[in-house]
Amino acid sequence: MRLRFIGSRITVTIAAALTAVVVVGIFTVTEKEAIGQARAYRAPRTPDGKPNLNGIWQAMNSANWDLQDHAARPSPVVAMGALGAIPGGMGVVEGGEIPYLPAAAAKKKENFDNWLVRDPIVKCYLPGVPRATYMPFPFQIVQTPDAVLIAYEFASASRTVYMNGKETSPIDTWMGWSNGRWEGETLVVDVTSFNDQTWFDTAGNYHSDALHVVERYTPTGPDHLMYEATIEDKNVFSRPWKIRMPLYRRIEPRAQLLEFKCVEFVEELMYGHLRKRTGN
Repeated sequence: MRLRFIGSRITVTIAAALTAVVVVGIFTVTEKEAIGQARAYRAPRTPDGKPNLNGIWQAMNSANWDLQDHAARPSPVVAMGALGAIPGGMGVVEGGEIPYLPAAAAKKKENFDNWLVRDPIVKCYLPGVPRATYMPFPFQIVQTPDAVLIAYEFASASRTVYMNGKETSPIDTWMGWSNGRWEGETLVVDVTSFNDQTWFDTAGNYHSDALHVVERYTPTGPDHLMYEATIEDKNVFSRPWKIRMPLYRRIEPRAQLLEFKCVEFVEELMYGHLRKRTGN
C-alpha cells in the first residue's frame, strides 16, 4: 500500500510539472505573438505618407516620481497627508540601474534628500526632455511634412522637431534642440543643446549641460505608442542608458490640452519673502 501511495504522489507531481511546462509554453508563445503583432503594426498615414502620430497622448506610470523601482513614501509636506504621498512604482530603466559616476551618485542622493527645495518643477520651470513626456499631464503631437510640434500641458511647454534638419541651437535651452527623422514606423528625435537646470524625476536624477537624448516614438496600435529615450551625459553617467514605456492616446470625445499656468501657483513660494511687510 505504501509503495502505491508513493507512486501515486510521484505520478501527480510529474503531471503537475508537465502542466506547468505547458502553461509556461503557452504564455511564452502568446508573449512572442504579441510582440510580433506590435512590430508588424502599420499606422495610418498622413497626406505625405508618414505614420500619423497626431493626437493627445499621456504616460500612465510613476516615472515622474522615480525612474527606477521605488516603494511608496510619505509626503514631504506633512499637512498634505495621504494626498501628498508618493506612489510606488515599477522602474522604466532598462537593466534597472542608472550608471552614475561616483561623484554624480553622491549629488543625486543629495538632490533626493532636498527634493522639495531643489526640484525645478516645484518652481514651475520647464520640465525638459524626456521628463515632459511622462509627467502626469497630457501632451499633443501635431505633424507637418517639415516639422513636428509637441505641446505639453505643464507650464504650456512646447518644442519643435525639425524633420531632416541639421541645424544646431545657438544657445542651450530648457527643452533642448530637436532634429527628427523617420525610420520606418518610428519617429526618431535627436535632442541636444540642453542647459543643466532640469531633472529626470522627483528622486533627484539629474544631468549636466552635456546631456544628449535620442527619442523613439513607435506606434504599436491605433491608440498606443512605445516611447524610448537613450540618455547620454559624459559628465554624469559612465555609459548611455535607456528608458522605455508605453504612451496612451486620450480618446475621450472632448480631449484637449487645458491651461496649467503654474507660475501663479508658486509666486508666494518664490517671491513671498520680497513682499513689503508692515507692522505697528
